[in-house]
Formats: sequence, C-alpha cells, structure tokens
Amino acid sequence: MQPTYSIAQLTALQLSPPQMIELAARTGYDQAGVRLLPVAPGAVAYPLMTDKPMLRETLARMNDTGVRIFDLELIRIGADFELERYLPFLETGAELGAQAVLVAGDDPEEERLVEHYARLCDAMLPFGLSADLEFMPWTSVRDLDSALRIVRRADRRNGGVLVDALHFDRSASRFEQLAEIPAQWLHYAQICDGPAERPTTDEGLIQAARGERLLPGEGGIDLRHLWRELPASLPVSIEIPNDHRVAEMGTEAWARAALQAAKALVESVRG
Repeated sequence: MQPTYSIAQLTALQLSPPQMIELAARTGYDQAGVRLLPVAPGAVAYPLMTDKPMLRETLARMNDTGVRIFDLELIRIGADFELERYLPFLETGAELGAQAVLVAGDDPEEERLVEHYARLCDAMLPFGLSADLEFMPWTSVRDLDSALRIVRRADRRNGGVLVDALHFDRSASRFEQLAEIPAQWLHYAQICDGPAERPTTDEGLIQAARGERLLPGEGGIDLRHLWRELPASLPVSIEIPNDHRVAEMGTEAWARAALQAAKALVESVRG
C-alpha cells in the first residue's frame, strides 16, 4: 500500500486553508494540513473556529477538488493548559474531516503534562482525532525517548508520536528507538532535509525549522535510514519551509519540487 502525501501548512504558511486546498490540488498532493492556532502569540494562524465564511470556503474547495484535510496545528500543552479552550478547535476539526492533531509539550513538569495529554486524548476521541505528540529539541518534549515515555504513561488508544525528520536528527534521537514505537502510535510522519551541521542554540534550531529546511536529498539527514524504519504505508506530511527558496521560485513551484523530492526519496526506499 502506497503512502498518501499531504502538504503541511508550514510549507506555505502565507496561504489560507482554502488556498492550501487549491495549491494541493494543482500540485498533486492527496491532502493538506492547516494551522488553526499559532505557534506563538501573534504568529500566523487561520482560526476557522471563529471565521465561519473561511470555514465554508474551505469545505467548498474540498468538495470541488477532492483534496482532504489531514492534520490540524497545533495544540500546546503548557503548565496553564485548559482543555475547554480547545473544544471549538476539535469541533471544527471534525467538521473538516481531519484525522490528526499536532500536539506540542511545553510543560516542564512531566506528571502534569502526562495528565493533560491524557485528558486531551480523551476529548479528541469522540471527534475521530489522534493526538500526535511531536518532540522538538527546544520544548519540554525534547526527543523521541521523552515522547515515547509520555504517550506510554498516558496510555490512550488515540495517542501518538509524530516523527519529524528534522527534529529526529537535531534531537540526537536514535534509529533503534524507532522500533520501540507501537504501530498504532504512528499516524503520520513529517519529511524534509537539513544541513549536516546542526545549530547549537534553541534560537538557531527554531530559525532553521521554521524557514530554512531543504528538499529531501539536498542535506545531511539520513532520510533513507529513517524511512526504512517507518511503516511503508505511513502517511507523509511534507513540511519544508524555506523563505529564501520560496521567494525565489514561488510557492507553487516550491510545493511541486517538495512533493517530487519527497516521493522520490520515499519510493526509492520502498521500491
């Protein structure tokens, strides 16, 4: 079974959800991801929970093109996490037919983080959504080992671990750890490449992650090894923001190049 390919919102952050659907349709993607909540106060997001005209337009574009919404971004679990604030987000996700929600862990107190993550999983279950915990080296969930421990302790059937190729490499997570991820915890993975030389500060890691990623095969991440360890049919989210290259090539050309490079890498491993 061949994987499906979704274009992540960060690959074309300047595009609204209806525009993301249209871009995915024009460039050959099966699905798209949308960002409904910002990564930080004041950052770009498209709150379809409150923007009902944009929600209707998004649903119309989905109906016209056949492109579906795969994942939603993002829910951050900090020390002050309040589940009730996210219920409109979950309701909108169900209306969009989304399958997965990217979850970030920002609470340094692990016991509380596990409790809140478990409660979030429970709230998502009736909406048909998985809670995919992404480890990032500048957050409280710094590496794959941390993510595995939290999801295991929460022990919810819709819990999951999101493997992002860049974060896997930058967090010094190990390939042998991938075998420890139960198959039911893997709902999708994010692909990109990056320079072999890793940033040494959190600021550098964040800058590289949000605007300097490379196409698969252009950098120094061992993507072939990574994808050999992941299930063959695992959906692939193509998250490759690169501010300079998008300005140079244009968003549509960059999206096409990203899909072509990702498919070539994944299919060469599978083939």
